[in-house]
Amino acid sequence: MPADQELNQVLVRRQEINEALDNGQEVRIKYRIVNVYTEFHEFTRKEIKSIEATFKKFNTNKDGFLSLDELKRMMEVLGAPQTHVGLKAMIREVDEDDDGRLSFQEFMLVFRKARAGALDEDSGLGQLARLAEIDVDKVGVCGAKEFFEAKIGELTKRSKFEDEIRQEQEDRKRDEEERAMRRQDFLQKAAIFKVI
Repeated sequence: MPADQELNQVLVRRQEINEALDNGQEVRIKYRIVNVYTEFHEFTRKEIKSIEATFKKFNTNKDGFLSLDELKRMMEVLGAPQTHVGLKAMIREVDEDDDGRLSFQEFMLVFRKARAGALDEDSGLGQLARLAEIDVDKVGVCGAKEFFEAKIGELTKRSKFEDEIRQEQEDRKRDEEERAMRRQDFLQKAAIFKVI
């Protein structure tokens, strides 16, 4: 969104608040949740990252939103092309701010609704959710195995985010230790070639 439009929205909102206060009305504060991991707690971090990768793949202009044309391209690539009217209906179903495009949070709503069974499988959004999921033909048996292990793990974990963050930290620590070992080996071998 251009800066002048964003500033205009802020000023309009400020004007609405001032008018409401002058009239003695209650003003509701609008909060925006920005952390998708806490907002969409029913998904694992890996699932969210996978969905985000799909979103970014089709967000060709890198503005953080899927436009009608980008959604059209996504549906064509997934093998479920939609009409112009169908695409608009898909966007309208999850477009919370009525801007005619999908943010990542709104895109995540598609998968939340699919998981809750709130989407008709023949609808455009139902097809999108189904086709964007793990495909064994594309990722192979190992990818499917990891996917289903993550699903099982999701049901048994006390705090899946803590476990995933801990695993990422352990992986990072292991990588750092391996780097330090390689550096130490290099320095030892380099010391052999030093002339005294």
